[in-house]
Amino acid sequence: MRIKCPLCGDRDSREFTPMGHETYMNRPDDEGWSPAWDNYLHLRDNPAGITREMWYHGAGCTSWLRVERDTVTHDILRVELAADVKRGTA
Repeated sequence: MRIKCPLCGDRDSREFTPMGHETYMNRPDDEGWSPAWDNYLHLRDNPAGITREMWYHGAGCTSWLRVERDTVTHDILRVELAADVKRGTA
């Protein structure tokens, strides 16, 4: 599988580490333990089909990326810098 990093270009997927669903970008605001934190840490969907995930480019530019891919075919549909997604500039 190949991933096109917005900063480094087309790379082998072995340069990246999958870090889970994009909901990791939306941490609960409250401090301490709460049902929101329980849901954030433990409740995840595992869809077959198109999903958005966080990937870390550790063997390259060390950027966090949001990768939209099909979990059935492993086709990469879109790759964006997570910082741009969070700011709403992607």
